[in-house]
Amino acid sequence: MCLSYFYLFYSAPFPPCFSGSADYLPCTMKINLSTIISIARARFKEISIRSPIMLLSVILLTCLAISLAIFMFFNSAAPNTITIASGPEGSIFSKTADKYKKILLKQGIKLIILPSEGSLDNLKKLVDPKIKVDVGLVQGGETEGIDIDNLVTLGSVSYQPLIIFYRGEHKDKLSEFKGQRLDIGKRGGGSHILSLALLKANGIEPGGDTTLLDIASGDLVRALTENRIDAAFCMSDSLSIETLRDLMRAPGVKLFSFTQADAYLRRINYLSKMELPMGAFDLGKNVPSEPVTLIGPTVELIARDNMHPALIDIILEAAREVHGPAGLLKKSGEFPALLEHEYRISPDAARYYATGKSFLYRNFPFWLASLINRSIAAIVPIALLLIPAVKIVPVLWRWRWRSTIYRWYKALFALEREAFSPSMDSNKREELLHRLAHIENNVNKIRVPAPFGEQLYALKSHISFVRERLLSEKKGTELKSDKGIPMSSIVSINNATKGF
Repeated sequence: MCLSYFYLFYSAPFPPCFSGSADYLPCTMKINLSTIISIARARFKEISIRSPIMLLSVILLTCLAISLAIFMFFNSAAPNTITIASGPEGSIFSKTADKYKKILLKQGIKLIILPSEGSLDNLKKLVDPKIKVDVGLVQGGETEGIDIDNLVTLGSVSYQPLIIFYRGEHKDKLSEFKGQRLDIGKRGGGSHILSLALLKANGIEPGGDTTLLDIASGDLVRALTENRIDAAFCMSDSLSIETLRDLMRAPGVKLFSFTQADAYLRRINYLSKMELPMGAFDLGKNVPSEPVTLIGPTVELIARDNMHPALIDIILEAAREVHGPAGLLKKSGEFPALLEHEYRISPDAARYYATGKSFLYRNFPFWLASLINRSIAAIVPIALLLIPAVKIVPVLWRWRWRSTIYRWYKALFALEREAFSPSMDSNKREELLHRLAHIENNVNKIRVPAPFGEQLYALKSHISFVRERLLSEKKGTELKSDKGIPMSSIVSINNATKGF
């Protein structure tokens, strides 16, 4: 009710103390807080009796402002937990999520890691509203047949190249693998989906003379060297560094280089081109002996579109720390990067890449920044509501009291027109006097604040003027100019009732 007291104190007429009345202490005396509160309470009581509409409007406005503040304060709170869909235990995705967890814990954020079968399973969890998950690591190119309208990308965090090892003669094109035994990985996995798309572009499809197999990644070296398969298509996250080195050193096993990489990128928009430099695996033995061109999708941080902006800032900070350093296929600072492929870009992520973390979360601890942000979110809407309301409520207050007086002016003006019409007779005059008495009786019951006292007394004097005019005609005498109110009062009545 403090807002009500504040408004009523400053909008209601001041007590005699403020006008220099002798009945009160001198105005030069210091007025303490208890005096101000007492005056406000008195004004509140006075207006609550005389103006119930005004009182109700102030109370409703105050309640609305407080309710809005409470709602905004609690509704804008940033959660202190994030759930991420990672991958199988021990996978690159799972290890990445573990790194995120350690970094976020320093900020007071708990990261809940939700294991999954891989990238596609992460995507399915994100689109399922029954599963509690906020963000997931998802490989590009897996959205076919899945509704992703409620998902946004926070950016790409790493490359996911398709690595092909083969035996036999040197090959430059994928079409040269036609009719051979190809291991393309587990059905539904990232390598399986991408391999099918690339092979199809080269006229190789399941059911033809090309044999498509699925052999465990740990057995790839033996499968190639023992001539059980002719080529292995693998995503980089499914191969350890040790396995890669063993394959590069295996006799008769070669690493395929995509000489047509640019053409693939034009046909499949979610692919990226990367280069494995000469000597990347072994500088002393210069393995590989020449640069190798690879293609593949990027791994993206995919989130639901209702993720809190503060949490987006926090997780992108963790992603920058984990994925920012240089690697085998990336330069320092290359990731995370905001690359639009299949998903909408999060507006909050776009703001982060453009300006970094917001001022509050950049300069204060997470809990304190969240508290300040919530307070601002609660105060600003209230200010936007109260600023125009402070201007409107006094206008409504004045209109309420003026309309109380002016409606009787309207009745008086109508009566006066009838009183001085040519068809006036004695019976009609008696009826008008009775109606005038009714008007006067209601006007005498009106109680108005001091600022409207002058208008109320003017109305009463005009009623007296009309009565004297009627009575004088009843006696058959003319109203003298030195009796009652001058004839110019009629102009005042007309002006007062203008618009009715």
